[in-house]
Amino acid sequence: MTQPQPLAGTDQATTALAIGIDVGGTKILGVVTGADGVIANRLMAPTPKEPERVPDGIAAVAVELRNRMVADGLEPAAVGVGVPGLVDHEGVLHYGPNVPGVVGLDIAGHLRGRLDLPAVADNDASLAAVAEHRLGAARGYEHAIIVTQGTGIGGGLIVNNALLHGANGFAGEPGHMLIDRFGPRCACGTQGCWEALASGAGLANLARQVIAEGRGARILELAGGDPGHVRGEHIAEALDERDPDALVVIDKFAWWVAQGLASLITLLDPGIVVLGGGLTALSDSFIPDVQDRVVDAVLGGAYRPVVPVVPAEFGAEAGAVGGSLLALDVVAAG
Repeated sequence: MTQPQPLAGTDQATTALAIGIDVGGTKILGVVTGADGVIANRLMAPTPKEPERVPDGIAAVAVELRNRMVADGLEPAAVGVGVPGLVDHEGVLHYGPNVPGVVGLDIAGHLRGRLDLPAVADNDASLAAVAEHRLGAARGYEHAIIVTQGTGIGGGLIVNNALLHGANGFAGEPGHMLIDRFGPRCACGTQGCWEALASGAGLANLARQVIAEGRGARILELAGGDPGHVRGEHIAEALDERDPDALVVIDKFAWWVAQGLASLITLLDPGIVVLGGGLTALSDSFIPDVQDRVVDAVLGGAYRPVVPVVPAEFGAEAGAVGGSLLALDVVAAG
């Protein structure tokens, strides 16, 4: 797989359009963009529940976007797809906890066969990192960590201005760092992953812990009285009401987010950390609170430059836009 690099300064590179697709556990988002990341067209469809139908679901979004382009007298140069999980250098998904049952799927090859176009596939958070590094909050930084917080946690690692893929293409899964061996069980089946404490699912886990301690009455009420039904939106609603127990949950959540970020900073020494996902908007103080805790937790925090922790500039389209950019890189590389 071609490593992301600045697009070549040719007319073809600056005018070409590509299709980018982001595959989630419940929906597939497709966009059409050029190298500037501006979305010219977009399409959303449900992710098929049956694993064997997922490849055709992805292809259907790409085909529909291509048909729309052809109707306007245009033709896509390539297709780029992001999917949560372990995607190798050839664009094959080996494992993805949020797309259960979809294993050994040659995403890139399937799309090349269906559309007769160049196609590339990568981890969805890695593609979000491409978008943030090329055009968003991490632009201008040679070394950056991009962390996406949704139901789970994804990550993309920019090293020397290129996306770090690792030996097999699987680099950039910080959500599954073991951070608390006695913590909640993660969706991957392991107990104590960072994702189980610092994602949307982790936020709900922390609220359940507070409820088990005899607090969190308002959160529990919003969840219909069942701790198992607690979701991030219930905590956010209680937080809007300035519920003191919701503030306790958010404080715990910010602490766990910071612990994972501090470990990543200690390991990789980035120039910036970008946090993506709606959880960054939980409160105006969330990012500053995380920043302060990172400085306290990182190795030698008092003796090293502060690594800024900032919110992502791209929203829900980040992975799809990154897919378009990576596809255009393949075209520019020939």
